[in-house]
Amino acid sequence: QVQLQESGPGLVKPSQTLSLTCTVSGGSITSNYYAWSWIRQPPGKGLERIGSITFSGDTYISPSLESRTSISRDTSKNQFTLQLSSVTPEDTAVYYCTRGTSASGYAYWGQGRQVTVSS
Repeated sequence: QVQLQESGPGLVKPSQTLSLTCTVSGGSITSNYYAWSWIRQPPGKGLERIGSITFSGDTYISPSLESRTSISRDTSKNQFTLQLSSVTPEDTAVYYCTRGTSASGYAYWGQGRQVTVSS
């Protein structure tokens, strides 16, 4: 059974960088042909796709967030990481890491990490 767990600060100040790590167990992030994604849900709004990193390390970032988002991985720790720079209160959301993409569907989800952007 694949399990994902988000970790990182729950409070970030405006203009700073939000950094979250997803630790995966029960499966390797390099296994063919999976992709690993970040999704967020702002309060009172729907799910928003942030981006993905594939089993081979290729990344896709949503165009609306591309200028300030990076997704990377540490294969030795079986982790992948989200960094979102220059955050504003509009980036306040529950952030989820998942296995899958919008095309393939999201089979496994972490429990979610509430991140609040506030001074």
